[in-house]
Amino acid sequence: MKIPQLQKKSELKSCHNKTWEDNYSWIHQSNILEVLRDGTKLLPEVKEYLEQENQYFEYQMKDTKNLQKKLFDEIKGRIKLDDESLPFKDKNYEYWTKTTTKGNYSIKLRKKIGTNNIEEIWNGDAEKEKLNTEYFGLGDLEVSFNDKYLGYSLDLKGSEYYTIYIRDIETKRLVTEKIEETSGSITFSLDNKYVFYSKLDEHHRPRKIFRHKLGSSVKDDELIFEEMTEAFTVNIGLSSDEKYFFISTSDHNTSEQYYFGVNEEKPKPKIIKKRKKGIIYSVNSWDNFFYNHTNEDAEDFKIEKCNNLSEQNWETFIPAKNEVLIGGLVFLKNWIVRSETSDALGKLILRNPKSNNEEEIIFSDEKVIVPGISLVQRDRDTDFVYLSYSSPKTPGRTYLYNLKTKEKKLVKEQEIPSGHNPNEYVVERIECPSHDGRMVPITITRHKNTKTDGSANLLLYGYGSYGNSMFPNFSSTRLSLINRDIIWVTAHIRGGMERGMKWWKEGKLLNKKNTFEDYIAVGKYLIDKKYTSKGKIIGMGGSAGGLLMGAAVNQEPELFLGIIMAVPFVDSLTTNLDHLLPLTVGEFDEFGNAKDNKEHFDYIYSYAPYNNIKKMDYPNMLITTSLSDNRVLFDEPAKFTAKLRDHKTDNNLLLLKTEMNAGHGGKSGRDAAIQEIAIDYAFALKIAKKT
Repeated sequence: MKIPQLQKKSELKSCHNKTWEDNYSWIHQSNILEVLRDGTKLLPEVKEYLEQENQYFEYQMKDTKNLQKKLFDEIKGRIKLDDESLPFKDKNYEYWTKTTTKGNYSIKLRKKIGTNNIEEIWNGDAEKEKLNTEYFGLGDLEVSFNDKYLGYSLDLKGSEYYTIYIRDIETKRLVTEKIEETSGSITFSLDNKYVFYSKLDEHHRPRKIFRHKLGSSVKDDELIFEEMTEAFTVNIGLSSDEKYFFISTSDHNTSEQYYFGVNEEKPKPKIIKKRKKGIIYSVNSWDNFFYNHTNEDAEDFKIEKCNNLSEQNWETFIPAKNEVLIGGLVFLKNWIVRSETSDALGKLILRNPKSNNEEEIIFSDEKVIVPGISLVQRDRDTDFVYLSYSSPKTPGRTYLYNLKTKEKKLVKEQEIPSGHNPNEYVVERIECPSHDGRMVPITITRHKNTKTDGSANLLLYGYGSYGNSMFPNFSSTRLSLINRDIIWVTAHIRGGMERGMKWWKEGKLLNKKNTFEDYIAVGKYLIDKKYTSKGKIIGMGGSAGGLLMGAAVNQEPELFLGIIMAVPFVDSLTTNLDHLLPLTVGEFDEFGNAKDNKEHFDYIYSYAPYNNIKKMDYPNMLITTSLSDNRVLFDEPAKFTAKLRDHKTDNNLLLLKTEMNAGHGGKSGRDAAIQEIAIDYAFALKIAKKT
């Protein structure tokens, strides 16, 4: 079959006295945000190209159809399809969710406390069928405080424009007008008369908070708060003691918070602390105190408290620790539970607020785990919480834990219906030096029979942006590769916060290349230590992890057998120069502002994957994208693929697969998600010549 070719239309671009040619910029339409919401507005020749690439993908992958089916069945076979969550006890009802064998979406259930009368209040599959839609994205699902109303928000395109609906649970009738073009989150007022929501502007940024009175016209909704800075986006939430609503406005690097009482008839948000560049803070209230989680004079965060927001005499409650990320607080009447992260590992710390004594909660002998906490009930007068953990080889386990007696009872274990023996797997935590001597944590998961003599293929997963940390949790899907002698490695590279805020700062802005250097250093170290060999690594990353893949493969293509990149941010310079796109302005503190700053421009230009494609051999590559994705526009991977086809000097596979009805997270529904994983894995196994 003929390799698809995208038509070239040369355009010379220039900025800061530098001129460069872009042969494919023409596919970026000026009405791109309309295209994301309505695919019929896509240029016909671009649609034709994407469809040709999809056909070429199908042609090249047709020999893996049986393998894809096998992988799909394997992965689905490890999921307990008919499963139920643990119940959460509200004031009058217990609420929980369940999934079924045939369904693709969850069901929300409740029963009145003291009765056995179970009521279904939400069924995702039934809702999808009723709407007769291919894509079905649920943004939020909230029950009002009087247990009478169900609020839900839906995105039926994948473009993340959510419409909010409020209905009476008993009659199933809508009780108010639908609210369109929102960010999706729903916050009920405590008197059940209103909902608060954030509205998206013309650039798809939530910068206004409105209050909607149930039963009234949306035209009459009150504007409660408006953010005037384009880079900042807003959200609203309720304090732990349910006395205040807090409005937070922030970009990735700086925040500001406002509050108003839950009983204010005409809410007038009052500022807590004025924003200062680089300072992030978040205030909560509990037991007549306000608690502030902030990085002011504390790079890796601290927590301070005061009893009055008008005076703000803050005193240190949890001091800062170097390269230990201090997390938030969970409040109970007699206890406070908090989290810490260091060396890409999380801990839970229990504090007695009367004595201020602290101790780490230990509930597993395994060293490389991901711990978690969730409440059992709305009433915080309890010693019981749900504590959970998983590890790369151990499925999730949830305990009912008595904070007073330290007794724990296993109440739920992630079931693997097709069977799983943790003893078959080896988990290692090692670290290696990067180019500048910084030690990068690495989590390795392999089958105990996989040889470490350099003969194994290895999947090297990375992300490294926005301070998002990659934790070593259990994934039943990965076993399909691990069981076939592919070692799974997560590189905890800079740009995340696995080693605190400093770890993030050292991997962003004019330090961004550290992210790529760390990843490459990990690959070379694993080769040196005989986990794999040169040319046997399969790189994998999505979104900003796709930026990582593009930069790494341009720099060190010979390390890789293949690259799998999902919705990849690969035309990063073009996107950074376009201040009208949804995310660009809010990311100046992450990647820089190339348009207004020559140093930023030169730096981004030097690593942007699309601008740095060379005439050379590239490894096998699978690139996936979605037509309705407004976070990373489909034209980035499309342009990247077209330019690679021009420049690469090898005969390796280069495949572009575009979902024509999906968003940033891919297609909706459980089966569709499994199918996408099966495709990625089939590609990995095809190039590794495994079945």
